[in-house]
Formats: sequence, C-alpha cells, structure tokens
Amino acid sequence: MAGMELIVLFVGGMMLLSVLVAAVLSLVVGWKLTHPPRKPVAVRPEQYGIDVYEEIAFPSRQDGLLLRGWYFSAKANGQSDSGYTLIFAHGYSQNRLEPHLPALSLAKELLGSGYDVLMFDFRNAGMSEGNVTTIGLFEQNDLLGAVDYVKQRFAERGIGLIGFSMGAATALLAAAREPRINAVIADSPFYSLPAYLRENLSVWTGLPRFPFNWLIMKLIPWLMRIDPEAVNPWQAVQRLVSCPVLFIHGRADTTIPWENSKNLYELSDKRTAELWLVPASGHVRSYASQPKRYVQTVQAFLKRKLPPVR
Repeated sequence: MAGMELIVLFVGGMMLLSVLVAAVLSLVVGWKLTHPPRKPVAVRPEQYGIDVYEEIAFPSRQDGLLLRGWYFSAKANGQSDSGYTLIFAHGYSQNRLEPHLPALSLAKELLGSGYDVLMFDFRNAGMSEGNVTTIGLFEQNDLLGAVDYVKQRFAERGIGLIGFSMGAATALLAAAREPRINAVIADSPFYSLPAYLRENLSVWTGLPRFPFNWLIMKLIPWLMRIDPEAVNPWQAVQRLVSCPVLFIHGRADTTIPWENSKNLYELSDKRTAELWLVPASGHVRSYASQPKRYVQTVQAFLKRKLPPVR
C-alpha cells in the first residue's frame, strides 16, 4: 500500500511539475513575442537620394507615447505635389526602414510621383517610445497619431496608408476607425491575429502546438493586458465601404500565406478593393522581386482611386 501511495505521489508530482514547466515556458515565450529586440535606424535618407527631409515626432493617439520618424516633401525634393501624403506602416520587430523592401527605395519612387511620404517607428521599435509590441492592437493608435500629425500640419492634404505585414493589418484596422484616410495599400496582411497565432505560434517558438499554443494565447492577455482576439482585420475590411484597398501578397509567402489577403479581399467591397498576387514572391518581398511593376501597380491604383485634392 505504501508503495502504491509513493507511486501516486510521484506521478502527481511529475504532472504538477510538467504543468508548471509548461506555464513558465509559455510565459517566457509570450514575453519574448511582445518584447522583440529593437533594430537601430542605421540607414539615412541621403543614401537613397532623398536629400531634403524633416526629423519629426508626434504622440500616439490615446496614450500619447512619443513616436519618431521622417517626413519627406515631394515639392521640397523638386517634384510636383499630388496633394497627398502616404504614411508607411512597418512590420513586426522591424522599424521605419523595413529592410526587406527597403522602404526608403519605395519612398524615393513615390516621391517622384508627387506624393509626400511619412515614415515612422511604431511603439517599441526604432527610436520611438514604448516597451511592448501588441501586433496591431495599440499600433493602430500609433498610425492614427501619424494621421493626426499630418492633418494638424496640412489640413487639406489627403492621406493614404501603405502597410507591410503587421503594418498592413494595422493599416486596415486604422482605416476602419478614421474616415479621413483615403486609401490603403496592404502588403502581406494577416486575416485574423488570433487565428494566425493559433496556427503559427509553434513555428515561431519551436514548441509543440499542444499545450503551448493554447497556454500562450491564454497567458498573453493576463501577462501583457493585451487581447489578440481584438485584432481582426477581417472585421475591419467590411467597414471600409468608401476607402479603396489594394491587397498585395506573394504566392510563395510561408510566413503569412497569400490566402490571408485573398480572404480579406473576398470580404471587401469589390467596387473599391483590388488584389494583386505576386508569383514566386516571399513575405514582404514583392517590391524586391518586381520593383518596377510594384511601383507601377501602386501608382496606377492611387491614380484611379484617389480624388483630386483641391
């Protein structure tokens, strides 16, 4: 009898230890996901031929975190002025440079088409304040802070958003809340953050899907006071009845599969939404793989969809 009791105690202790280890590992992973290391803003606009620019800072909407970036004026750089400012929104664990593009190269092209460009770092990225990344939940307030900044300085300017990966999803969320946004270009967005995390956390963490995905999803809201369930671009696009959206996605994207954009497009207003699936292109690699066509596609979309600014 005593031997059986010892076995029961041993098994029970091991089970409890396993639960504790799983919980601790999940906490560590959840912390790392929401605290990616910052990347330095190590490249300057001059290196891409953008000689005139402003170092800017503005508060995030609601919590007022100070965000930093650059403002490029088409007119100040010797180009015609379309009357629109395009605000870039970078991806998870990146900064304003979005090196996969690189963003400064695309900004240079769009300046040449007469668009002002604002590039900035989300919270907990680059040179901006903050110490938590929320994968779109609070970043949408950062993006809306950039919209407020442009409208406060240049009340008559129209505004377009260009987002990449997390930034693309964030742009869709922000546009659904802000009627002053005239167009969105969403490059490689996810359809739903909770669905994406449930499917892909094990890829990020290297841990078995069960029980860790479930544990991490339960612990993140408690640990960080953020709720992935509130980040759903699929709901946002259904509210964008008057805001044109261009979805861009590489068919070879294994990080966020192209079906995410296709499904978002299917929920969008077909009178204003467009979808470009880029063959053999990986995650946020469409501009790098087809730079001329990428710029032409974006320029043509903006020309068709944006009304003249008076």
